[in-house]
Amino acid sequence: MPSHFIACSPIRSRSAHCALFATLAISSTGCNSAQKMLAPSQHREWQPLYSVLPTIEYDGTVATVRNIRYCKYMDADTYVPNWYDKSFDVRHIQAVDFVLMPFPTNPTLAHTQISFEIQPPGQPPDYLVVSAEVRKEVGESYGPVKGSARQFELTYVVADERDSIQSQTQFKDRDVYLYRSTATPEQSQRLFIDVMSRVNGLAVKPEFYDTLTNNCTTNIIDHINRVQPRRVTYDVRVLLPGLSDKLAYDQGLIVRHGTFEQTKAQAYINPRASQFAGRDDFSAMIRR
Repeated sequence: MPSHFIACSPIRSRSAHCALFATLAISSTGCNSAQKMLAPSQHREWQPLYSVLPTIEYDGTVATVRNIRYCKYMDADTYVPNWYDKSFDVRHIQAVDFVLMPFPTNPTLAHTQISFEIQPPGQPPDYLVVSAEVRKEVGESYGPVKGSARQFELTYVVADERDSIQSQTQFKDRDVYLYRSTATPEQSQRLFIDVMSRVNGLAVKPEFYDTLTNNCTTNIIDHINRVQPRRVTYDVRVLLPGLSDKLAYDQGLIVRHGTFEQTKAQAYINPRASQFAGRDDFSAMIRR
């Protein structure tokens, strides 16, 4: 099954951690934070990156994804927001890749994404990234304590890889690892449908993000285990997303290329991402 899974295991101390984080966040940010905790909202002054929500529509097996994000960056903080729609037959989804982006200051932590490979007959493959993220307001920055105190809404970003991956390698100096999962085409298609059902759900009913229980990795674990019950099992690395690729390797969720160290070295795409930045075939070239 597609690899991706990390975030928060169902441990007994989770509720205590959440309560502590909430107390700390309220004491440090005051009454406005307490008021914001009352209910999640779709109506805030969002940063441009998060101002538009994706949705999906179906006509038989043909899916039309609305508002695929493709922000074009000039530097790390300057970009032109842009979105487009795309229609394709779900039966043409052939694979899922796992994307790992360790945090530079603490590589045991990371952001994770999944990317669906769409391969129409006789055409080159296309890729669509889905990422569960904090939906930030103007002037707002992420913090793990605030993230466990109902201070951020959750959003699913559906993006072009020239946005979600190229921006990280070219302008934000992030290491990026791209692993092919062991998901079959049928499993990949079922995963896509499950993920996109959540995309539509969040467009109608907002939710709070939570650092421990409702983040990028816990959501993907839930998707995988709905498609293939109990496929992902938990250990301590679930709490450390920067180690999630080793967990995926050990559990057979990603394609192996020798040892884990050899597999990870092959998955490192920064040199290719730099070489092929700006090209229309960026996604194909980083997988060479």
